[in-house]
Amino acid sequence: MDKDLLYKIGITFIDHVGDVTSKVLISYCGSAEAVFKEKKQNLLKIPDIGAVTAEAIVNQDILHHAEKEIAFIEKNNIRALFYLDKDYPLRLKQCNDCPVVLYYKGNADLNAERIVAMVGTRNATDYGKKMCDTIVDGLKDSGVLIVSGLAYGIDAASHKAALKFGLPTIGVVGHGLDSIYPAEHFNLAQKMLDNGGLLTDFISGTKLAPENFPKRNRIIAGLSDAVVVVESKWAGGAIITADIAFSYSREVFAVPGRSEDIYSQGCNKLIRQNKAGLIQSADDLLDSLGWKNTKKKKKPQVALFNDLKPQEEAIVKALQAQGAPMHIDDIAIQANLSPGNLSTYLLTLEFAGILRSLPGKMYSL
Repeated sequence: MDKDLLYKIGITFIDHVGDVTSKVLISYCGSAEAVFKEKKQNLLKIPDIGAVTAEAIVNQDILHHAEKEIAFIEKNNIRALFYLDKDYPLRLKQCNDCPVVLYYKGNADLNAERIVAMVGTRNATDYGKKMCDTIVDGLKDSGVLIVSGLAYGIDAASHKAALKFGLPTIGVVGHGLDSIYPAEHFNLAQKMLDNGGLLTDFISGTKLAPENFPKRNRIIAGLSDAVVVVESKWAGGAIITADIAFSYSREVFAVPGRSEDIYSQGCNKLIRQNKAGLIQSADDLLDSLGWKNTKKKKKPQVALFNDLKPQEEAIVKALQAQGAPMHIDDIAIQANLSPGNLSTYLLTLEFAGILRSLPGKMYSL
């Protein structure tokens, strides 16, 4: 058992102590281990530390919970990143309320040279999904890491676009890494582990709850050089993320839309309030960030159309015969595939650019 890690994780289990107070404790005591070994009367001298909190700190039962978490992360090849560690995301560390400990599974560099977050509504329109593809396609030669929240809509479209065009992508989730939410994105998350990863500050067993989203959103904002809001209502999680990014002095961009489009109201508001720059293509972002004239070498894309598996070929033939968008249930019948297997093959074909998903669980070539 890594004793140093035990105390680093243990401090996050202390009741009534958040990320900011934890850092105060560590600063006064000298290390996470020293916090637990400090006498109660000395803890009481630290600002904002009362009798209840001091008692919780000296209660060694907290470390028992930390031991269980270490066993979980070791079993599942998850890294725990302490905010004073050299591999902790430097951009996020600049934020006063950054998490004391992050849990990360993946292979992408969290301190990559260029990181862009893409967020938006869960009810993404065809326009929004197209803009995700357009923007990410324009960034593929610039070595950008794409960050989003693995949610429905724009988040999923951004992750899929990154994988499609060969860019690493990180999903920041509002729960422990023992589960994936939504469950429909399990296959997507698995593909992201091959070129990107999953990140959270929640311990295993933490269930998704409304209060988790703002905490997740601050990581998305703090981790990035810039946040792009693709589509959003007047208010919502994407607007919260943009506001947090603005407070962190990050660059914020928004894709404009027609005034009558409900999912463009939030973007138009950010632009009108001068909180976000208008973005219609990747060039707008690259110009604003000074990245346009320093492109990376283009990576060759793998063409899969001529090397389909029999199941994938059956899906393509079903869509070709239909000559129009098909519902996922009809595809399953025509291709003689179970719903579970079908979802995997549809995702692979979407990444390959052979088909695209439409609202209402419809697909077309």
